[in-house]
Amino acid sequence: MPKQSFWLPHPLLSLLLLVLWLLLNNTAAPGHLVLGTAFGIIIPLFTRRFWPQRLAVGHFAAALRLAGRVIVDIIRANFSVAKVVLGPKSAIRPMFVQVPLDVESDFAVSLLASVISLTPGTVSADIDVENRCLLVHALSTGEPDDLVRQIKSRYETLIKEIFP
Repeated sequence: MPKQSFWLPHPLLSLLLLVLWLLLNNTAAPGHLVLGTAFGIIIPLFTRRFWPQRLAVGHFAAALRLAGRVIVDIIRANFSVAKVVLGPKSAIRPMFVQVPLDVESDFAVSLLASVISLTPGTVSADIDVENRCLLVHALSTGEPDDLVRQIKSRYETLIKEIFP
């Protein structure tokens, strides 16, 4: 593992913070460049103790595909949840489903749990470390196996590509 720089412990995060700052302020004025750069250096310095290991992104393209897939799924799920909630009560069939985990790192498991919780209609309820599974609550689902298959094929496979 490469040695972390003292001033830039997470250079990609620093760059992302700078770009995000410029986008939020809708300007690339010199003052905002300096302030964004300062935030990009200071925030990772103060938060580096919360990052015990450096993240190694395997495939950046897979990360972009995951982001796109999550955005599309969030939009679709909003319409599905609205249809279920505004429809007859019999359409609501909540259940808890155990999703076995293939991802290894703690960060990858957390990312998968977050993606599931971001998608309307599902929420990650618990992570069973011993049995390597994630407890997911779904607002309305047909077959539990279908939900497990969907989570594993749509999200977990890409997360495994990103964090090998």
